[in-house]
Amino acid sequence: MGRPRRPLLDRERITTTALEIVDEKGEFSVPQIAKRLGVQTASVYHHVDGRDGIVELLRERVATGIDAATLDLPHWDDAMAAWARSYRSAFAAHPRAIPLLMTSPVRAPKVLHQYEKAVGRLLDAGFALPDVMPVIIALENLVLGSALDLAAPETMWELADEAATPRLARALGAIPEGRADQAFELALTGYLSHVRAAYAP
Repeated sequence: MGRPRRPLLDRERITTTALEIVDEKGEFSVPQIAKRLGVQTASVYHHVDGRDGIVELLRERVATGIDAATLDLPHWDDAMAAWARSYRSAFAAHPRAIPLLMTSPVRAPKVLHQYEKAVGRLLDAGFALPDVMPVIIALENLVLGSALDLAAPETMWELADEAATPRLARALGAIPEGRADQAFELALTGYLSHVRAAYAP
């Protein structure tokens, strides 16, 4: 038999398959990947650095949806806001991957480079070095919480008896369409206002 034109297994196919499984189940295992690809588990380990290596491949894949060019905008606050919106959009496409990626250390070089750029953007704007990572981490917390909110049902409160919570019922009835986007923009505006007042030079 001739050799197949395309290898049966490579890092790209492993990453794609792992992400499909995470999108379905919120978790993955190497045997699950191998089974879906029709190969032996040992064959998968031949291409990746164990389970942690696959997690970093997933991180890189999801992060490709973040537009790092947003960090080049002239004003630091516009840059961080645009980066946050792009970051949110990328992770909202794979909400079940968020707990997996946010509970393991970031090692992927391409992702670390994006953090390097964000740190540089704030330092160039005059932020004090000790303030830089808290500002970035707080923004990430906002972004990832909102990305999960985008995957939530449009109505998160089910009232069995509206008479028992009448004000809540009225407030829920007044929620405009696109509540997740509105809540995100409200939180982002508040975050930027606080950072300007407390940390910006």
